[in-house]
Amino acid sequence: MKRAGQKVVAGTEAPGTSQTSKKQKTSLYGSGFGESDPCTSMDWGSLPHHVILRVFQFLTLVDRARASSVCRRWNEVFHIPDLWRRFEFELSQPATSYLKSTHPDLIQQIIKRHADHLQYVSFKVDSSTESAEAACDILSQLVNCSIKTLGLISTAKPSFMNVSKAHFASALTVVFVNSKSLSSIKIDDTPLDDPSLKVLVANNSDTLKLLKMSSCPHVSPAGILCVADQCHGLKELALNYYILSDELLLALSSEKHVDLEHLRIDVVSENPGQVQFHTIKKQSWDALVKHSPKVNIVMYFFLYEDEFDAFFREETPVTHLYFGRAVSKAMLGRIGMNCPRLIELVVCANGLQPLDDELIQIAERCKNLTAMGLGECEVTCRGFIEFVKMCGGRLTQLSIMEEVLIPDSDYSLDRLHLEVSKHLGRMWFPDMMPTW
Repeated sequence: MKRAGQKVVAGTEAPGTSQTSKKQKTSLYGSGFGESDPCTSMDWGSLPHHVILRVFQFLTLVDRARASSVCRRWNEVFHIPDLWRRFEFELSQPATSYLKSTHPDLIQQIIKRHADHLQYVSFKVDSSTESAEAACDILSQLVNCSIKTLGLISTAKPSFMNVSKAHFASALTVVFVNSKSLSSIKIDDTPLDDPSLKVLVANNSDTLKLLKMSSCPHVSPAGILCVADQCHGLKELALNYYILSDELLLALSSEKHVDLEHLRIDVVSENPGQVQFHTIKKQSWDALVKHSPKVNIVMYFFLYEDEFDAFFREETPVTHLYFGRAVSKAMLGRIGMNCPRLIELVVCANGLQPLDDELIQIAERCKNLTAMGLGECEVTCRGFIEFVKMCGGRLTQLSIMEEVLIPDSDYSLDRLHLEVSKHLGRMWFPDMMPTW
């Protein structure tokens, strides 16, 4: 479609086009001195609808409204349903104030006319509570909507958490009740609660396929279990570890449920020693993998070293592991022993003890490992080369900080890069800064 649009604008000439107009076009690339500017003589209102529509899709709501006043044709495009199927409301504090003072009725007018056309909607807000409240006010107006995808995104700190739970729940309820066909919801860092989830399930259980709700402290294990019990088409789920339970994994493994494709689990602790993490039974993990053998299980850890005791004591079918804080040698040893499905491992920090034995064990037992990232750790050059040699060409991503590698009597950093490149089958150099 883009090609067609470009062809119409650049190559199509109206009957009877004069040599003068052709000369004006070429003046864009010549000096053009003394010749009329083609932009001043171009009839912008004659552009094809699909070209104008494409331009409008890149504009903010206010800019769309301004452009619609250029001519009648542009105003017609402004009200084409296709323009409103996918829309992102960007609400920063200055922009919100600008909308309220300059165009107080603009959003209401658009929603009144195009709410039933909105299908893929997201709200991007800054750190101000005013922006989050403005987003909730707009959500509350979507009475006649048929939204399929909803995203609430905080670009800085989670400003939705500053909105009263009642206001947020009321706004979500409007969308959940009226849409009836929601398939994808991303509402991380919000005051979502169990009653709101029940409303979601009651009205969208047959269509919901993706639910991302990390850092929603008002949701309980029972609340997310309600979703798994009734939304049998759910394929992707993101949540915090504190609401993960054996019952939830078994519900996702029932015969009625489709294969789960992606499960993301955030394991977070802000105050060391104040959170006691429970253990998920091996039988529950096994049931999930038996039901969904291709599921990606992604775990993000932001814990302190003494908080890992509940994890990886038994075999765990995790595929992607990210450690945002320091992790002990003992923990990495357990990963090598009990994570045979591991595909990607990123360790951002460790102590000052070399991780040679742990990496070699991971290479030996984690046969699916294809990506590794290390930063603020220590590995001897000899141990690292042995790790790469055991993994071979299956390591498609290898991001290791240069400061991680400790030269020894066998290998300097220069020789290490040659040896690693040989085993990988491609040129490789250590990184100067993290790439993850």
